[in-house]
Amino acid sequence: MPLEITWQDIVFRLLCTVGAGVIIGINREEHGRTAGLRTTILLCLAAALSMILANLMLDMTGKTQGSFIQLDLMRLPLGVLSGMGFIGAGAILRRDNLILGVTTAATLWFVTLVGLCFGAGHLILGSSATAIGFLVLTCLKWLEKRMKLERHATLTIEVGDEKATEDEITAPFLQAGFQINFSKITYDQSGRICQISSEVKWRGPLGDSRPPPFVKDLMARHRFSRMDWQILGEA
Repeated sequence: MPLEITWQDIVFRLLCTVGAGVIIGINREEHGRTAGLRTTILLCLAAALSMILANLMLDMTGKTQGSFIQLDLMRLPLGVLSGMGFIGAGAILRRDNLILGVTTAATLWFVTLVGLCFGAGHLILGSSATAIGFLVLTCLKWLEKRMKLERHATLTIEVGDEKATEDEITAPFLQAGFQINFSKITYDQSGRICQISSEVKWRGPLGDSRPPPFVKDLMARHRFSRMDWQILGEA
């Protein structure tokens, strides 16, 4: 970071910062995220402005080398980066066992660092980081949808009048390569099953939260009164 900067340098840094915020923000906006275009631009600008302000205060005329320690100007951008953690935490939501917004929080943290790079005058580093971040958010999303990952879901069934045994419920899952473990079974007064709660595990691509077709067939065949399928741990 140079000790002296001109207004032309400042304008160019801010333009680069806005460009980086736009590139990342458009991606977030297209995916319908709460922290979209305006949020990423403002965060990137805030980080850049903190570094520019620290840069403007590094005038060493008439000061000793120890002035850096006395002024401790790096507290300003570090404070912005620490404060970013509160915004990132606010972007993360938890609904029962489902966690949402982790990628959004990481993106906000990332654009803050990009803004610090541009604000400090490290334009090549900031541009490279923006390009890598954009590729991560676009290309890896495409790859994740096609990778067969270990997925988890909970399945709750209210059996209804036509009762079904545990083996009848388990068989379609095992035939499809799924693992199912019963976590809770409720019986009526006659000893017949009336409600089953289970954990299901399988390997498949991300993105589809609907139950597999054989689950719906199972429900129709045994005339279950209610079925609740919920994907776990995906954002």
